[in-house]
Amino acid sequence: MKPVTVSIDVPQTPEQAYGFLDVMAHHQRFTDHYLTDWRYSGPARGVGACATVTAALGGTKTEVTIEVVEAEAPKRIVERNVSAAGRRQAHGTYTIEPLRTGGTQISFTYTWVRAPLADRLLAPVVRATMRRANHTVMRRLATELTRHVSAPGS
Repeated sequence: MKPVTVSIDVPQTPEQAYGFLDVMAHHQRFTDHYLTDWRYSGPARGVGACATVTAALGGTKTEVTIEVVEAEAPKRIVERNVSAAGRRQAHGTYTIEPLRTGGTQISFTYTWVRAPLADRLLAPVVRATMRRANHTVMRRLATELTRHVSAPGS
């Protein structure tokens, strides 16, 4: 299946955006519209940070394990996602780039490594559902990033 990429421009610096995204627990704040029941393991940030969540998309619910497998400050974070009893495997990659005019562009690419037959048969619908959900994620991320960076002690 073709990957799905969404992006948003934010006023924060790449270092601020990366610092926020690097903490696994922060992801709950901008994805809880479809990822719930967050349970954490491993370190709080960086490679090895892990969460198991319940994903509710397209009328179905499934347990997903999300683990950070690469982290290159302040440019990139790669997560491995496993669900559907291992039949669905994917990578979620955050790319963080400075904008020439100031601020940062944050992109998120969801790339399927393995997908169940139903996902492959319904690929256009699955991709559209993921794109819509992740557009919402990006908007919510921008809001949460602003709250976090402007909060005292951040």
